[in-house]
Amino acid sequence: MAENPQAERRPWGDIPAVSIFAPIPEVKGHPRYLEAKSGDLQAAKALVGKLLHSGTLQLLEAAVRAERPLALGVYALEEAGVNRIPAAMSELIAERLSLELTDSVVQVNTVGHTGAQGWSRLVRQAVFDGEVQPGRSYLLLDDFIGQGGTLANLKGFVESRGGRVIHLAALTGKAYSATLALRPDTLASLREKYVVDFERWWEKAFGFGFPCLTESEARYLLRAEDADTVRGQLAKAGLQAIN
Repeated sequence: MAENPQAERRPWGDIPAVSIFAPIPEVKGHPRYLEAKSGDLQAAKALVGKLLHSGTLQLLEAAVRAERPLALGVYALEEAGVNRIPAAMSELIAERLSLELTDSVVQVNTVGHTGAQGWSRLVRQAVFDGEVQPGRSYLLLDDFIGQGGTLANLKGFVESRGGRVIHLAALTGKAYSATLALRPDTLASLREKYVVDFERWWEKAFGFGFPCLTESEARYLLRAEDADTVRGQLAKAGLQAIN
């Protein structure tokens, strides 16, 4: 089994919903999508250039105009190779919004989230390393948002080192996943369903407690029958035993 992840997450604060540019079928149906996912930068630029819809781009520009954040993409290895879509997306958005681009933070593990089920996404937490500029604001960018864990972890990494995340965007994803910040009523439902000992177990296993879950992650946990079911599903997905 793989080593248990220890992601760096921070309290949500007043974080806006993730801006999503295009529906999933439009992205995956692009003729150069697979090339872009597996390492072809020119294919990624062609894909992103086609799908950065002007309406969403204008809304994103309005959201970040006052602070001029650094544009930081999720640079990650995939099972098929290096995913070039976030790099192309970061480059094009930085160019079109006249933002400074940075690649000083990278994902240092391979998580294989593409096509993975929810339990596997929870177990395979993205871990980051690199240099953050304290006091600078950041715009975080990724190609896809599912449960939102990767962007949550990148946000936590940046903020733990003094950066300020003011907005996030994804090329595509599920609309209901755009709300990253856990709702108070969802947190209350989690704590009503799962006893305190389970929340402590969770924090020991993952390095962060229930309040730092994304809304989609929390709702996924609420679908499970009980705590033993959650532990069993996570173990099947590769989580090491927690004493």
